[in-house]
Amino acid sequence: MEHETTTTPLLELNPPSKKASKLQTLGNIIVSVVGTGVLGLPYAFRVAGWVAGSLGIAIAGIATFYCMLLLVRCKEKLASEEPLLESKTYGDLGYRCFGTPGRYLTELLISVALCGGSVAYLVFIGQNLHSVFQSHELTITSYIFILAPVEIGLSWIRSLSALAPFSIFADVCNVLAMGIVVKEDIGQALVNGFSFEERTTITSNIGGLPFAAGMAVFCFEGIGMTLALENSMQDRAKFPRLLAQTFGGITFVYILFGFCGYMAFGEETRDIVTLNLHRNWSSIAVQVGLCLGLVFTFPMMIHPFNEILEGKFNFFDRGNNEPTRMRKIWIYISRAIVVVVLAILASFVPEFGVFASFVGSTICAVISFVLPATFHLKLLGSSLSIWEKSLDCFVLLCGLFFAVYGTYNTVVGV
Repeated sequence: MEHETTTTPLLELNPPSKKASKLQTLGNIIVSVVGTGVLGLPYAFRVAGWVAGSLGIAIAGIATFYCMLLLVRCKEKLASEEPLLESKTYGDLGYRCFGTPGRYLTELLISVALCGGSVAYLVFIGQNLHSVFQSHELTITSYIFILAPVEIGLSWIRSLSALAPFSIFADVCNVLAMGIVVKEDIGQALVNGFSFEERTTITSNIGGLPFAAGMAVFCFEGIGMTLALENSMQDRAKFPRLLAQTFGGITFVYILFGFCGYMAFGEETRDIVTLNLHRNWSSIAVQVGLCLGLVFTFPMMIHPFNEILEGKFNFFDRGNNEPTRMRKIWIYISRAIVVVVLAILASFVPEFGVFASFVGSTICAVISFVLPATFHLKLLGSSLSIWEKSLDCFVLLCGLFFAVYGTYNTVVGV
């Protein structure tokens, strides 16, 4: 099979000459996986119940970890057959499995997932700023469009390394926010008192289970970065073990955070738990800090999508790596249009929690479960045992079922 090159690497974290250490790879995994979706977990616990919510997070974490390993195995299989044609991206695997249609489908799904995550960022920022300033004249949509010019300007920065410090700032804000929220949760629970009998264990509304599961999958969304993360590590043989340890820690923190939030606020838990906090300096600082962090992280979220888009519409190229004046203008215009379209879409989203669950139930489920299992069966099917084939088929079918059923329940309403 003739190898098709692509001008849109999704995302290469390090150049070949500079590999990441174990500690750096650990940080990269956390940055890739952990996002604002964690702030919606207490609400997912409210919808599904604290036992069902905990099990849902654990299952989503284990399944995502397993499918990330499937992608690594697929890459290793292809590398052993054709050492000179290394697959570095998810799109490369799609091409090696199903040709050009496979690459286009994979990149399309990843692009939609990135756009969905970007819209969720804008909704999160709008809801929190509206909560902080409590202006009767400005709506959530108003705050989203006020920030649009800032996001357009930041999206014109073409270097990811220039944006990296802002991403680190956002992650620090997330960690501080989670710590303050847990502290507030425990204080709220101690002041008001609660019993487990007052909290839902497993919801009687079956539709709530896929809703919560969609939120959990959204929180673990980051599988598109798997090959880039593994490729960036100095000692690749240690990647699976490091990934397992990291996912174990993240899963534990997610369960603890969702549990504490739901126990503190019960049926009053909001879709973004920071909206439940009392209006004091710490809660306002957390909300503003998170919003600032996401403002600077947003361009990093849409950067791979912009590269894919610009790679497909390269009609201003001279045939070399030097962009023409018209191409530069096209890049500026296209990136501005992308931000405006995403802001318009965000203005129609009713709630962060509902939208995050919808994205997790649809695109994220397909990218995280269906495609990895399909690629694994396609590339290694003949060498797999019956147990391995059965497990892959189970993951594939469950991913498809979850995508369809979860989407239905999210659209109809929990």
